[in-house]
Amino acid sequence: MSALVCLLIFPAVSSLRVPQAVSTLNEVWQTVNENFYEPNFNGVDWKAVRKKYEPLAAQTKSSEQLSNVINQMLSELKTSHTAFYTQLEPAYYQLLGIFNSEGLWKDLKPFFPNRDISYAGIGAFTKELNGKTFISAILDGSPAAKAKLKVGDQLLSVDGKKYQAIESFANKVGKEVQVAVQRTLDPNNRETITVVPKKFNPTTMFLDAMRASTQVIQRGKSKIGYIHIWSYAGDQYQQQLEEEITYGKLRDADSLILDLREGWGGASPRYLSIFTAKVPSLIQIPRNGRKFNLDYQWKKPAVMLVNQGSRSGKEILAYGFKKYSIGSIIGTKTAGAVVGGRPFILKDGNLLYLAVVDVFVDGERLEGKGVTPDIEVPFQLEYAQGVDPQKEKAIEVLATSVNS
Repeated sequence: MSALVCLLIFPAVSSLRVPQAVSTLNEVWQTVNENFYEPNFNGVDWKAVRKKYEPLAAQTKSSEQLSNVINQMLSELKTSHTAFYTQLEPAYYQLLGIFNSEGLWKDLKPFFPNRDISYAGIGAFTKELNGKTFISAILDGSPAAKAKLKVGDQLLSVDGKKYQAIESFANKVGKEVQVAVQRTLDPNNRETITVVPKKFNPTTMFLDAMRASTQVIQRGKSKIGYIHIWSYAGDQYQQQLEEEITYGKLRDADSLILDLREGWGGASPRYLSIFTAKVPSLIQIPRNGRKFNLDYQWKKPAVMLVNQGSRSGKEILAYGFKKYSIGSIIGTKTAGAVVGGRPFILKDGNLLYLAVVDVFVDGERLEGKGVTPDIEVPFQLEYAQGVDPQKEKAIEVLATSVNS
């Protein structure tokens, strides 16, 4: 249950023919009409909604304007996992990477004949706040991380032009680009940082970032393990976590920070079994007689980091982490985005992500509610200068429990 690019169909500033824009909106409307999980559309008069937004679509002059209109229409349903994406957005490619199936590829073949859904980027997530673009998260090991861009940086321009998530880096893989940022409220505190974009493969990028995030933080006598699971849409992420705690960097840590902030969901409730299940531990003894302990369970202290970017299956894990008292949940309330979605490829190659099943967790509906952390730690994004108070609080909690 996931949330959470190469032929361009509409350049961001291209003009749209009116019939084409209306046709796209109507295709989205009809797909929702036939597949939305709630037959009464959450009490919305869906036919009236169509009449309301058709004339607005006819007035649009670019794909960006049309996307805004369609997403306004979809917002009438007041449901997560329901959004329209164009090939000018990283989320488009990331969803294709998550739902990588033969059935999907039948619809994608005209647009990606070589099945290459990679896109050029630097690995930074952004949010629009008060008309300004801020970096909200940075993938571990990405070009943005290597260039020391920081969460909270205001993105001003790329090579002197307005930042665009896809277009700013198209045809620039392996080449230097100049990213202008503002790091404080002072407009004079601006820097230009050289970044080298790379080609991101949506089927592997989040696993690569997860591996790069894994570390052990020394705090007093305590060795605190940390791992950021950017996407949980597939068993490969759980397998990587289990490998790290059994054989890898986290094996000798005294405690664990499980970071589920940002990215995509998709987690299965059974993933919590590494904290709750009782299974035998193993001791292996090779010829040299040296004992090697193998424990596939995490039986030491752990905390979970969440925020409003923790969505879908990640929220189910947070619910269980709290219910079974595995450890403290730290951060801010989760997204309240717990239904099941699937992608639909439209005739023009754009993508509709649509909620197709409702979800109840132990009989409780988390959609629109979310999970409240045990320890709430606000995060002021604007000009944060890379400071992460939520992660620091997690380190403090675990260090105190181990060192006391």
